[in-house]
Amino acid sequence: MQNLKNIVIGFLVSFIGSIPLGYLNVVGFQVYEKLGLSPTILYLSGVILIELFVIYCTLIFADTLATNKKLTKSIEGFSILFMFLLACVFYSSVNAKTDFAIHLKYAPFLLGMALSCLNFIQIPFWTGWNLWLLNGKYINISGSIKYLFVLGTVIGTFCGMLALILSLHYFASNVAFLAKYLMQIIIPLVFIGFGIFQGIKFGKKYYGWFSNPYF
Repeated sequence: MQNLKNIVIGFLVSFIGSIPLGYLNVVGFQVYEKLGLSPTILYLSGVILIELFVIYCTLIFADTLATNKKLTKSIEGFSILFMFLLACVFYSSVNAKTDFAIHLKYAPFLLGMALSCLNFIQIPFWTGWNLWLLNGKYINISGSIKYLFVLGTVIGTFCGMLALILSLHYFASNVAFLAKYLMQIIIPLVFIGFGIFQGIKFGKKYYGWFSNPYF
């Protein structure tokens, strides 16, 4: 029973966490649009290979990572800047009629690995989740059973990202407004919004900004 519980909890946490519109999903959408399903699966495989390593390490060293406030602060600060950088990259690439995803069309697996390595925010994300799950005794990581939790998480990430990519493709193909403005306007604005939101959380957490309770 605990084996199944580990898999299901890992799947649910990862599936839900992979659905928000992050840059990995956006690039996956571009790969699917330009190259089709098989390269997209290779791309997602590269993404989850790195995530597997991250999840395992944060699971084993969750307590140590959680107490390293300097590392966490640096990662969170970098992720804010990264959101604004991504907004600029996607906006400029669309308006310049280029597509950086297509340049690695023969190596979507390596593209997934490379971009997943840049997804530093997954370290505090999984550290926090793993600590919460362990402290609440929702999962068991004794012996080899911890690998079932990791397996559940990577399956959840794969399914969640693929579902979002296919959903974006469907709506972009059937809604004229999205087809015209998704990559040019909507995606950059989403990343700017994420950057502002994370910046507010960062300032409130580390510097006591925005003391107003509505923030």
